[in-house]
Amino acid sequence: MKDNAIIELKNVSVSYGDETVLNNLNLTIRDKEFITLLGPSGCGKTTTLRIIAGFIDPDEGEVIFDGKKVNDLPPHKRQVNTIFQKYALFPHLNVYENVAFGLRIKKVKEREIKAKVEEMLELVNLKGFEKRNINSLSGGQQQRVAIARALAVHPRVLLLDEPLGALDLKLRKDMQAELKAIQQRLGITFIYVTHDQEEALSMSDTIVVMDGGVIQQIGTPIEIYNEPQNAFVADFIGESNIVDGVMLDDCLVEFSGSKFVCLDKGFDKNEAVDVVVRPEDVDVVAPESGMLKGVVTSVTFKGVHFEIIVDIGGFKWMIQTTDFHPVDSVIGLYIEPDAIHIMKKSRYSGLYGDYSSFSEEFDELSKPEEEEEE
Repeated sequence: MKDNAIIELKNVSVSYGDETVLNNLNLTIRDKEFITLLGPSGCGKTTTLRIIAGFIDPDEGEVIFDGKKVNDLPPHKRQVNTIFQKYALFPHLNVYENVAFGLRIKKVKEREIKAKVEEMLELVNLKGFEKRNINSLSGGQQQRVAIARALAVHPRVLLLDEPLGALDLKLRKDMQAELKAIQQRLGITFIYVTHDQEEALSMSDTIVVMDGGVIQQIGTPIEIYNEPQNAFVADFIGESNIVDGVMLDDCLVEFSGSKFVCLDKGFDKNEAVDVVVRPEDVDVVAPESGMLKGVVTSVTFKGVHFEIIVDIGGFKWMIQTTDFHPVDSVIGLYIEPDAIHIMKKSRYSGLYGDYSSFSEEFDELSKPEEEEEE
């Protein structure tokens, strides 16, 4: 086992018929870590979670827990507990009995059950709710009961499969902060599944970005955001302008018809690359002062900034600025060397990063509903 590792997945593969769901996945999860599996519907993140829980047997590979192979260990014998988006609470039991359920199965003494239930309800801010009927609770309160029930048996690892998906935005954000605080207070490992990039960035110690049953990148939220390894990661985490470029030399790249100083090294001379520039990292200047210039094609007010789309040689860039620039105006773009990130070409090159057809409504409509089996 690697230092501080609690779970290791080694060369794990899963297929359903001709469809490969996980392809030779390798992942190490550290003790007391908040790790998030992030990716679009069907990327394999929920399947990975279910393999750790013991609900799915991998076709190939090993599941290691505390240095021991647990492939043949049934779910109830693993030191894990799972919270699903559908909380699976018992409607015929009150809040107290729902939280106490796992402890009764383990035949814990009544005095200890009472103390543990009270401790867990206080932890999730539901003190005084013991006798409430489950059906009388709001979605957020039901979610807290599910968390309390899962934590009452003190698992080493808590698995959370889109647990906030059914909540409204404000409650969701409140619960994000609460879940992170609970994890830090209890010091247990949380493995969290989501397709929400903001949720992953705000809660995680480590993010695992997945697509097509393959891990695309593992890193801290800052690493994933600032140093994406390919166009898929750059596009999935935040907004990104991704343009074709050529590395002329170390720290010198050409794109959009101009040469730019950057901080990246180690590429071949004249190697074709993908260039990422985040919308918030571009300074809007007078056209004559710009490294690039283009025509504004749309403007959207976002509260703290304007989101503008700029046509630069037929490629549509997104820029975020606090200054208003009307449609059809010509603006200059100034880009600092540390705002330019160079990536190797990949199978995702050319698929992302042009905002020609961008609209938030279209973006939402194009996201398929999360499937239960991923």
